[in-house]
Order: sequence, then structure tokens, then C-alpha cells
Amino acid sequence: MKKWVLSLTLAAGVISLAACNNDTNSEAVVESKAGNITKDELYEAMKEKYGEQALQELVYERVLSKNYEVTDKELDEKINELKEQLGANFETALAQYGYDSEDDLRETFRIGLLQEKAAIKDIEVTDEELKEYYDNYKPQVKARHILVADEKTAKEVLTKLDTGSKFEDLAKEYSTDPGSAAQGGELPWFGPGQMSPEFEETAYALDVNEISEPVKTEHGYHIIQTTDKKEKKSFEDMKDEVVYKVKVSKLDGTIINEAMERELKNANVKINDKDLKGVLEKDTEEVQQ
Repeated sequence: MKKWVLSLTLAAGVISLAACNNDTNSEAVVESKAGNITKDELYEAMKEKYGEQALQELVYERVLSKNYEVTDKELDEKINELKEQLGANFETALAQYGYDSEDDLRETFRIGLLQEKAAIKDIEVTDEELKEYYDNYKPQVKARHILVADEKTAKEVLTKLDTGSKFEDLAKEYSTDPGSAAQGGELPWFGPGQMSPEFEETAYALDVNEISEPVKTEHGYHIIQTTDKKEKKSFEDMKDEVVYKVKVSKLDGTIINEAMERELKNANVKINDKDLKGVLEKDTEEVQQ
């Protein structure tokens, strides 16, 4: 995930308070014998601690949403792609990276896609670049494996497979990969660059359901079985996707910052809170950690 993708997790609470600050600014949100805490006081405290980041994120979200659209289908594709890659680890990964729910992740993806669409607006691509991307494109494959420490054990496993033992049973018995052993060696769908080069080369070379000889990587020795392959569509069927991917591949910090500045200028954004004036002039990358 690119570091400039925005997250509104923190900002939502701050703005909901700001939206309530009309004629009831002094309404108490906490009452005590020691004194009350008003909405004004809470807003000012949150503004001081989180205000700059929250304001920047919400302004970007509001401006980009007016000019660009992200469909539910696009978000579903992003979520489903991640689920395929992570498999049973999806929920664990959400918690590990600080997402409260799948909806929280969808919002992050939505803002990221809005920014992508704004940033690639003026990027040009050539027919040669599109052809090169398509020619080098390889669809995802699905595989399972049994990882062991040495070649002798790998050959022992292979012999048992040749004599009728089930792959999933041997994976549970022998495999030292804790992420897949319990699932019978099953791995999520993967594409180029996601596995060790030796593993990837073998998995792509195998026919569906074919089992490899022992393959050595930095992790040990693998017995690999490719279980499914996605078909490569024609260039015409993939053209829109190829154009988008090539444009995204050209994005860098400068292009992204220029796009955000352009969108804010066109929206004539003005900050009325004196404590937050000038916050949008700060380097965009500062606020997108």
C-alpha cells in the first residue's frame, strides 16, 4: 500500500465534534464536581493534538469525492484480491495494521483510489509501454507446498506422494511453514514478485495438479503443486486495466503532490480556523504517513 494513501480513522471523531459546534458550543460533554468539560474545550483539545492531520485528510476526501468516483465494484475487487492473497490470515492482518473492520479498510482503499484517479489524470502512456506491460503480464496462480529443512526429507516426502499418500496429510505432518501447514499446504493466490524467484518460476512452469521435484529457496526445500491458474485475457479485454496499471506505475511523490495542490486550488479551499490556517500548504508527504 502506497504511503500516501489516506486514512480517516482518526479524523472522523474530530469532524463530528466540529459539526456540532453551532449554538451549543458550551454544552457539557462531561459533568463533575470538579467542573464541566464542554464541547468547545474538547474540540480545542482534539484540534491541538490531531487537528492538522484530521483537517488535511477530510479536505482531501471532500474535494476528491466531488471530482472522482470510486465504485463498489472497484472496492470489492480490492478487498477480494487482498482476501485471496491473505487467505485465512485476512482478519488477523486487519487487526495487525490497525483496522477496526473490513469497512474501515474499504474506506482507506476508497480514498487511495480517489487519489490515484486524481494523480493519473494527466499522465500519458505510449502504445509501446502498454504492449510491454501486457507482454510481461502473468496472471495469478494458486499452489500448495510442503516445506522441509533438507533435501533428504524432501525426497522422502516426494516418495510418499508417489506411492499414494495425500498431499494435505503430508503437509500437516512434515511442513515447517506454519502459515500453510494446517491448511494442507494451501497458499493464497499469488502473482509475479510475491514469492521467492525459484518458487515462482516452478509454480508457473507446472501444469495444474502437477507436483514438482524438490525446489531449494532461502527458506528450505519445497515440494510444490500448482492447483489452479488464471487465464490471460486478450489485450483488448485488458486494455483499460493495462492503461490504468501503466499510469499508476509512473506515479511518484511529485506527481501526487502536484495533483493534490491542483485539486485544492480548483476547489477554492479556504480555512477559517485561525489556528489551522496554512496547514494545507505543508508538504503533502508530511501528512500522509
